[in-house]
Amino acid sequence: MSAIDDLPIRDDLRGLSPYGAPQLDVPVRLNTNENSYPVPEPVVDAIGKALAAELRDLNRYPDRDAVALRADLAAYLGHGLTVEQVWAANGSNEIQQQLLQAFGGPGRSALGFAPAYSMHPLLALGTGTRWVPARRGADFGLTADEAVAQVREHRPDVVFLCSPNNPTGTALDPAVVAAVLAEAPGMVVVDEAYAEFARPGTVSALAVLPGHPRLVVTRTMSKAFGFAGGRLGYLAADPAVVAAVQLVRLPYHLSALTQAAARAALAHRDALLGTVEAIMGQRDRIVAELRARGHRVADSDANFVLFAVGGDQAVAWHTLLDAGVLVRDVGLPGWLRVTAGTPAETDAFLTAMERLQ
Repeated sequence: MSAIDDLPIRDDLRGLSPYGAPQLDVPVRLNTNENSYPVPEPVVDAIGKALAAELRDLNRYPDRDAVALRADLAAYLGHGLTVEQVWAANGSNEIQQQLLQAFGGPGRSALGFAPAYSMHPLLALGTGTRWVPARRGADFGLTADEAVAQVREHRPDVVFLCSPNNPTGTALDPAVVAAVLAEAPGMVVVDEAYAEFARPGTVSALAVLPGHPRLVVTRTMSKAFGFAGGRLGYLAADPAVVAAVQLVRLPYHLSALTQAAARAALAHRDALLGTVEAIMGQRDRIVAELRARGHRVADSDANFVLFAVGGDQAVAWHTLLDAGVLVRDVGLPGWLRVTAGTPAETDAFLTAMERLQ
């Protein structure tokens, strides 16, 4: 088989590698921010029944607009949202891709504040949108003044804000979102993939949706719901935004099985979200223990922790892997990221970290 570069592939894709974290068979996998707790049996049964009910009619296309699922998502989010203000797709990555297809594209630009979610520039590349890598402060923070200055300089068509931010973990001050909304000439997308894990008092951008037709809040069921294998992401925005993304969505993009499984999961959200407090407890335990050992650690409102290793992060990553613990090297010199999982997984991680002392 010929090499990919022997094909007439686009020039801007030559030499690139596909996105993805290592999938290794190790005892403790804490590198992809999954929920470590399996789906509870009563929820497994409910999802199984929901899927079974769809099987006989798989010869028919699913509801193209996933209206019932969107209504359930609106009810979950609250804030007075209606079905017309919610859209769903196969993970928040597809949601954000659709947003760039509708509001970005050739001749347009998107801006994000690095370090942030590494898929955003790849989604921009795939949609022909010029990516503008704005920066955060030395402590990974982002102030309203810093954000506004960079938006004013570049005048992007789409601005990505992450709250809580991946890979650093900290939620944004609401003043940053407000200031960017006031300055940005185009769309402002707030990626809230980890919102359910935020510390008490954290304000969601959902609270400021009314009166801001260019604001979009994206979320996912992969993390807090433990539904990563189900692939369901969604957005909340003005109805006009939902109408816009429907112009670029693929027909029947959400299968009947995905819609049924997601609706069953939402109906049992209390059981699924019951692990959130436990995960937050392990996150805070990791932060406290690592700081007690002298490591620099970023404040986290997510289900992961970014920590300094005091040297080459690639060497540290291999040291932890040799101890049976897989964490994430996100490309930040001297830093690694670990997912907060079960108490036993935290034990294993903290024990493995003794090798770095």
